[in-house]
Amino acid sequence: MLDDYEINKYLESTLLRADALSKEIESLCLEAVQCGFRGVCVNPFYLPMAASMLQGSSVVLVTVVGFPLGASGRYVKALEAENAVKNGAGEIDMVINVGALKNGHRAVLKGEISAVVELGVPVKVIIETGLLTEVEFLLACECVVEAGAHFVKTSTGFGPRGATVEDIRLLRAHLPPQTGIKASGGIKTAAQAKELISAGASLIGSSCAEKIYREGMLKL
Repeated sequence: MLDDYEINKYLESTLLRADALSKEIESLCLEAVQCGFRGVCVNPFYLPMAASMLQGSSVVLVTVVGFPLGASGRYVKALEAENAVKNGAGEIDMVINVGALKNGHRAVLKGEISAVVELGVPVKVIIETGLLTEVEFLLACECVVEAGAHFVKTSTGFGPRGATVEDIRLLRAHLPPQTGIKASGGIKTAAQAKELISAGASLIGSSCAEKIYREGMLKL
């Protein structure tokens, strides 16, 4: 039985399209404050604007690193994350090196995650679940935990598919209780969000956050 929290406290309203306009970012931030969302997630270019708009609110400003492929090197990701923090990011959603993961390069994975975690802000590691086998799921989870990251995030939204209930259950089975799970990719309804939270998701990342929230002010 889930605690009786409003779904807005789980939602990170997301706008990561390459063609996103300033006015859309402004609307995203205003909406997040009005609805009491947990956070907003924007591309690094829009961090200064979003930080200014969210100043004084409880909404967490999140950005992405190594997005969307995760193929850049450890030092590039660390520099990108450092710059993001300087520009107002309160949390980092970094894409894991999927190629290194599929090749079993544990040291590479732990090194790049650790390099971002060392900046001192909460880090969510995007593992692109739609590309992974169960063995790769397990390796990804082990590296996330050993490197000290705070969350696993399912998807970039640019991969072959988004979050599924099966993904969340598998991640929850492989992760310690203190490591959170952010479900993302293709989440468009309150019913989907509720199902993912029931399966073990700690956060919901969605470009349809307002729609999810407005669907009856869903209580869990």
